Amino acid sequence: MLAVVYGGRENVTLQTRERPIIQDKGDAIVKVTLTTICSSDIHIKHGAVPRAVPGVILGHEFIGTVAETGEAVKKVKIGDRVAVNVETFCGECFYCKRGFVNNCTNDNGGWALGCRIDGGQAEYVRIPFADNTLTVIPKNVTDEQALFTGDILSTGYWAAKLGELKPADTVVVIGAGPTGLCTMMCARLYSPSKIIALDTDRKRLETAKEQGLADIILSPGKEDLVKRILEETHGRGADAVFETAGGSDTFKLAWKTARPNAVVVVVAMYEEEQILPLPQMYGKNLTFKTGGVDGSDCQEIMDLIACGRMDPSFLITHRCRLKEIMEAYDIFENKRENVLKFAVKP
Repeated sequence: MLAVVYGGRENVTLQTRERPIIQDKGDAIVKVTLTTICSSDIHIKHGAVPRAVPGVILGHEFIGTVAETGEAVKKVKIGDRVAVNVETFCGECFYCKRGFVNNCTNDNGGWALGCRIDGGQAEYVRIPFADNTLTVIPKNVTDEQALFTGDILSTGYWAAKLGELKPADTVVVIGAGPTGLCTMMCARLYSPSKIIALDTDRKRLETAKEQGLADIILSPGKEDLVKRILEETHGRGADAVFETAGGSDTFKLAWKTARPNAVVVVVAMYEEEQILPLPQMYGKNLTFKTGGVDGSDCQEIMDLIACGRMDPSFLITHRCRLKEIMEAYDIFENKRENVLKFAVKP
């Protein structure tokens, strides 16, 4: 089968690999019907994810059809259309029982797919803990609507929960890329008074406005962002700030635009260390929340898509076949052609 393989820093290639087989009674083999490229794949390519294993097949955001199941798999059956969680998790360890599935202590737990074990930029993939990791896609949900359930939509949903949002809050989202747009979509569920989106890319900001995800869009360089946000928040700053961009100065912007006693949620994955300048922020009494997504709400997310409360399919701006994915990597990494997300069909 065709598969995208990480060979080490700056080495990602399309190769022919053997089709995976069942290794454990809780496994399922999924025939991939749609996959995509994530910014985390680009971080892996740049060597910024130390746990990534050279030789692994990339891809952790995909859907497919169950082709085989181990004898212990009960919740899914052969032929089911399924969305795959970015995290495989045992469901039994200390962290899993508390919903912190990203920290599952099993060797194949947490973010393993496409990082430590073979992922879904391939024709077939082995899924450990299939009953926990797979979510059945309802008949009225399309493949493209379901594609982002297990990763960026889970990330946005998780981030919005961390933000402790209340009705009529003012929300700032730094970054209007796919993750930022999903964060805005999920923040909308909490009925904020306004969502302010910041980005250097005007096209992405316009998408946020057109999709009804942002009420106010601001670009650095065109205006004083901190001043504008203070103007929009009665001089206080935002009630919650979500940093999804991971840029050179976006962490600083996050805490500067937050009001005293606000929550700052760091969603972005940084390639460089960030500085927490405690003397400068003394007295703001900020709460910082950060980490990797806990993808434990996939069923709720799928239900929200099925009932029409969320539809992330607008994120798909480009489509290609798996054999064309290396060109897609180039377009996605370099943000050409106003790309948001690819839908890649094996």
